[in-house]
Amino acid sequence: MARKTGSHSEITGPLVREAAERLFARHGYAAVSMRQIAGEVGVQAGALYNYTPDKQSLLYDMMSTHMQSLLQSWSDADPGGTPMDRLQAFTRHHIHFHLQRPDAVFIAYMELRNLEAQNFARIEVQRKAYEMVLENILQDGQGAGAFHVGDVKLAGMAVIAMLTGVTTWFRDDGRLSVEEIANHYWDMVRKAVGA
Repeated sequence: MARKTGSHSEITGPLVREAAERLFARHGYAAVSMRQIAGEVGVQAGALYNYTPDKQSLLYDMMSTHMQSLLQSWSDADPGGTPMDRLQAFTRHHIHFHLQRPDAVFIAYMELRNLEAQNFARIEVQRKAYEMVLENILQDGQGAGAFHVGDVKLAGMAVIAMLTGVTTWFRDDGRLSVEEIANHYWDMVRKAVGA
């Protein structure tokens, strides 16, 4: 992001991204204007262009940052070991990571349709890299006789969809804690892959 001398880009830049994320998650990307984002931050609309070239760049940056964080976070959390150990770790990691950032998750999945073709292609590469993590775990488990799935790719997509769906209904004040939910989902994932 461009920075002018004397600006507070290290403060305002993140505020712009946070405001855009909140507004995109609440109203949808198409319904939010740069003027609304500026109003949320408390700057003039023209000042936003010191921090982003345009609204599309903001959306792409948010989604790419989310996917980079997800991939890096999993890389740091991956315990290695058996496919069963890794699948359990993947399940728990996915739930914990996504429940900590529901707005980013909503945008990452629901606003794909608003990405320009070149940006969509870049995000798809990151998404496929994450899907391949799970596919490789399932493939290894299938090869070891620990899992029994008819179609590894389809099973992987189904598991990710099921785990990500938690963000649509989870509430901090609900009857189950995040850890209890992770336990239940791990049980369902094990059964889904025939472990």
